[in-house]
Amino acid sequence: MVHDLVHLGISPAEKAVRTAAVYLVLLVLLHLSGKRQLAQLNSFDLVVLLLLSNVVQNAIIGNDDSLLGGLLGAVILLVVNVLLVRFAFMSPRFGKAIQGGGTTVFENGEIDERALRHMAITREELVAALRRQGLELDDVEKVVLEPEGTFNPTPKPKPSLEDVMRKLEAIELQLSG
Repeated sequence: MVHDLVHLGISPAEKAVRTAAVYLVLLVLLHLSGKRQLAQLNSFDLVVLLLLSNVVQNAIIGNDDSLLGGLLGAVILLVVNVLLVRFAFMSPRFGKAIQGGGTTVFENGEIDERALRHMAITREELVAALRRQGLELDDVEKVVLEPEGTFNPTPKPKPSLEDVMRKLEAIELQLSG
């Protein structure tokens, strides 16, 4: 029994290559599938992600169902992820290449319908995402969908006391004149 738990069915080098290859291919595929999969995970997307993990499982573990093999695969996956994230941080050009850039979906009172259509996001999903942040479209100057799938709104500036006083004086002048 102990032998089955710790005896690897494949070599550690093969395990490392399999795990890194699957990780990188999945990263590219998720990047190509768009930000929507990250921004609004609906039930269809969840099913796909769960099935995707099951589909690639054998590609990672190969002919190995030992406890040690599973733990080794998990460690390799985490190490590859940490290294890739660090490299992306150290090299902004590389980071932008693998993550992409933000997409402006709302600016100057106008929704970019083309950008929303391209990412398969509805106007209602955009409004709902803003409401979860306590905002409405009228409250923001700009909304950017970031590469990691979060909506980043830029709120409209709040008027200062001087602005309010100037407006009051203008109203008083109009009322008296």
